[in-house]
Amino acid sequence: MAQRRGSRSSYYFFVRDQLPELQQRGLPVTCVVDAIPYCSQAWALLTKEEKMVYTEKARKWNEKCSQKTVKEMCKLAHPVPACLIAKMPSVTSLPDASAMSWKNDQAVVADIFYFLNIYSHGKLPSHCEQRFLPCEIGCVKYSLQDGIMADFHHFIDPELPPRGFRYHCQAASDATHKIPMSGFPLSRTCYAVVFRELLEFVQPARGVQPHFYCRSDDRFRIYWCLNRMASVTGIESHLELLAVEDLVLELYRQKYQKEPSKTWVCRELDAFLWDFSSNTRCKWHEENDILCCALASCKKIAYCISKSLASVYGVSLTAAHLPLQDSDYGESTNTNTVILDAGRFQKMKAEGSGCDRHFGSPSRDQEFLPSNCDSPRGAKTSLYGTSIMRGRGITRLLKSASDLSKSFSN
Repeated sequence: MAQRRGSRSSYYFFVRDQLPELQQRGLPVTCVVDAIPYCSQAWALLTKEEKMVYTEKARKWNEKCSQKTVKEMCKLAHPVPACLIAKMPSVTSLPDASAMSWKNDQAVVADIFYFLNIYSHGKLPSHCEQRFLPCEIGCVKYSLQDGIMADFHHFIDPELPPRGFRYHCQAASDATHKIPMSGFPLSRTCYAVVFRELLEFVQPARGVQPHFYCRSDDRFRIYWCLNRMASVTGIESHLELLAVEDLVLELYRQKYQKEPSKTWVCRELDAFLWDFSSNTRCKWHEENDILCCALASCKKIAYCISKSLASVYGVSLTAAHLPLQDSDYGESTNTNTVILDAGRFQKMKAEGSGCDRHFGSPSRDQEFLPSNCDSPRGAKTSLYGTSIMRGRGITRLLKSASDLSKSFSN
């Protein structure tokens, strides 16, 4: 078997030096990956000068890695897709979904998207090398044409938290996904296995870059966790991570050459309509009735896009697009009312031209129509239809009482 010569971090070389000592102590470690959980505290105690020694080792190693040695990785028992063997960019240069384009509606419907989320035991301060402790990963393969085509889920065996942060991490977990930090029988998968199986789950065609999407607020955490798992595994990998909010805007723009308000998109993605739907959460979160689940968050993104955009592109909803109990509801009820081209809404209102004149009368093929010209952000949604009455109930009551008193006085 060829020797793996991927990118190495300074922490990797520190763990490698500690391996003989850990074996002498009788710990069950046979390789660097096994020894990682036992070295985090010792690493945190090193001074900057001591860490620089390992940083220099990592720099020299990475300089010796050539393109030829990277290609040899594809011949291993667990090959890595060729299009994923590239250096991961920095977090500050994350790509934007607005660069995407499709030739026609059929290309949009057939395109495959991957919705990804990685949960962590809290978020550590910026001065900690371990910003996150990945503990659960979820991913779904989705297209508008076929709905959810496949899903990927693992509980991850996390690293030990830095000294003094264990309570902080466990408290954050208890407030969200409630995954225990230790003694959790389902956390049997280390970083190397998770990352390799994620690449195998993608299995892109040669020359085709897979598109991973996540919520913009989760983007830094997910990207950091992917980078961490890749560095520990020893694989140089470039997974393009985009914001799903931008994807929704692009899908609307592709169809109508206009876009809805981004506030409306975020509100739709935050919907709790499918929180308790069957076959949404993983088995453990379902049995323990816990809402925060990495797999469920990915599936709910797929449900939201199906609900909002399937009819726009003429796709019939199936059980792969929405949970069974929601499929009939989605076919019979229009649950979305969107004002498109929301960026120009305030300008139109200032010109005093009125909404109806700009948007025109509704047509048969237009599913998303303006419902209220006073919407401050250019979008209005309702799960149970819209109302023609404006203002709060108490305001209308006081106005009617005032009108009634005037009639009596006259």
